[in-house]
Amino acid sequence: MILALDGSSIDGSAYTDVVNLARHTPAWLDDTVSAWSTYGLALFAVLMVVGWWRARRVSATASVTALAVPFVVVAAYGVDAALKLLVHEDRPCQTLHVATLEACPAPGDWSFPSNHAAIAAAAAVALLFLSRRLGTIAVVAAGAMAASRVWVGVHYPHDVVAGVAVGALTALLVMPAVRRNTGALALRLTATCLRPLLAAQ
Repeated sequence: MILALDGSSIDGSAYTDVVNLARHTPAWLDDTVSAWSTYGLALFAVLMVVGWWRARRVSATASVTALAVPFVVVAAYGVDAALKLLVHEDRPCQTLHVATLEACPAPGDWSFPSNHAAIAAAAAVALLFLSRRLGTIAVVAAGAMAASRVWVGVHYPHDVVAGVAVGALTALLVMPAVRRNTGALALRLTATCLRPLLAAQ
C-alpha cells in the first residue's frame, strides 16, 4: 500500500519560513550550510574509521563493535529507503514551488524520511556505543545535517525528524545485540581472513 503523504499539510509553513530565512542570510552562511548538506556525510565515515583504528589497538571485541557501526548505517538506510517507497511524499520544493538553495530533486525522489538524517543519526548513535567522544561529535554533526536539509530546501522538518528517528532506533536495536555477542563474534572472525581488521599486529 502506498500512502502518498502530503507533507505540506503537516509543517509546510515551518518549511517555508526556514527557506525564506535562508534566502535572506549572508551568502557565506548559505554556502557553508549547502556544502555541509552535500558533503557532510563524509565526516561520519571519517569518524567510523577513526573509531575502528582506535578500537583495534584495544581488543578484538572492541573492533567488532567498531566494525558493526557501518553495518548499522547500511541497515538504517535500507529501512529509510523502504519507508520512502511506502509513503511517496513529494519533495516540498515540488509541492510548494519555492526558491531553494539546493536544486530540487526530480519527481519520484521521495522526501519522507530523510536519508541524510537517517544515516547521520544511525552513525552517531552507533558511535556512542564505541566512544563517547566520537559519538558526541557525531551527535552534534547529525543535528547539523538534519537542520541543513531543511535549510537548503529539500526536506520538510518532519522528514528529518523521522529520518533521525529511523537512524537512532535502528542503532539502538542493533548495537546492544552486537555488544552482547562481541566475544563470540570476535572468536569467529579471528579465524577468518578478516583477522587483521580486529587487532593491531
